[in-house]
Amino acid sequence: MAEGVKDEKKSAEAAIVEKPAQGSEQQVKITLDESSIEASYSNFCRVTGTPEEVIIDFALNPNPFARQDQTVKVDKRLVMNQYTAKRLFAALQQTILRHEQNFGVIELNVQRRLSPTAASEQKK
Repeated sequence: MAEGVKDEKKSAEAAIVEKPAQGSEQQVKITLDESSIEASYSNFCRVTGTPEEVIIDFALNPNPFARQDQTVKVDKRLVMNQYTAKRLFAALQQTILRHEQNFGVIELNVQRRLSPTAASEQKK
């Protein structure tokens, strides 16, 4: 198993151990059954919500750099309460921080990623 996968698995296991209720000393360990898991790739997401729920839609945008209007078909939707959304946010934040510590900052500006000279000029 690759080192990164081991770290990911450890953090996933740590994330699913629920903190005990106040006054209780016993932790509950949740075991995941991944036998029927289905993986999907997404390069597009939209986050909306209500006071009670966070809704995250995922899709594959086959032409993310198109300059005209286009339709992107949403194929997965996650609906969760605000508490679960906050735990997801914390887990994603830790994952990204760990990745950037190991591999460098993730550049979100596409122009800087595509043009190394532009990136070096931007830093000056």
